[in-house]
Amino acid sequence: MEIIKYSKVYRIIHWAIAVSFMLLLITIFLRLTWMNKFNVAAIIKDYLIGTGQNLSDDQLIILAKKIRQPMWDWHIYIGYVLVGLFSARFILPAFGQMKFQNPFDKNLTAKMKIQKWTYIIFYVCVIVSLVTGLIIELGPKELKKPMEEIHVLGIYYLIAFIAIHLAGVLIAEFTNQKGIISRIISGSKTKIKKH
Repeated sequence: MEIIKYSKVYRIIHWAIAVSFMLLLITIFLRLTWMNKFNVAAIIKDYLIGTGQNLSDDQLIILAKKIRQPMWDWHIYIGYVLVGLFSARFILPAFGQMKFQNPFDKNLTAKMKIQKWTYIIFYVCVIVSLVTGLIIELGPKELKKPMEEIHVLGIYYLIAFIAIHLAGVLIAEFTNQKGIISRIISGSKTKIKKH
C-alpha cells in the first residue's frame, strides 16, 4: 500500500479549510438556535415588559437582527476566507502541489474511485455555496432571495461530508493506512516499533 505524504502547503490549506468550515457551522448553529431572531426578540420583549416599555413585533425583530449582525458578519468574513482558500486549492496543482482528484484513473480500486468522486461532489457543492454567497453579498438585489434558497442547503452537504470524511479517516487509521492522522497533522509518518 502506498503511503501518502502530505506537504506543508497541503496541510496548511487542509486545516485552514477545516477550521473555516467549523467556524461557519458555529455561526449557522448560533443563528438557528440561541441567536435566532425570534428568540432574541422574545428576550428583548420580556425585558421591556419588566420596564414598562413596549415595541411592536416588527421593531423587536429589527432590533434582534441588529444585535446578532456582528456574529453573522463573521459568517461573511469566513466565507471570503474560504473563497481565497479554495482559489489557492485549485491554483496549487499548477505548481505541483495538492493534485486534483482523478476518479477516471484506470489503476484505482472501486473504493478509491468512490473516495475521489466524494471529494469532487464536495468541491462542486462548496463552489456552489461560495458563488451563491458572493452573489448574496455582492450581486444584484433581485438575485438575493433565490441565491439564499440555494445557499442555505449548504449546511446539509457540509455536515454530511464532515461525517463521511471523519468516518473514512478513522476507518483508514485503524485498517490499511495507519498513521494517516499523524501525517495530516505533522507531515511525518508515525514511528513503527519493531519487536
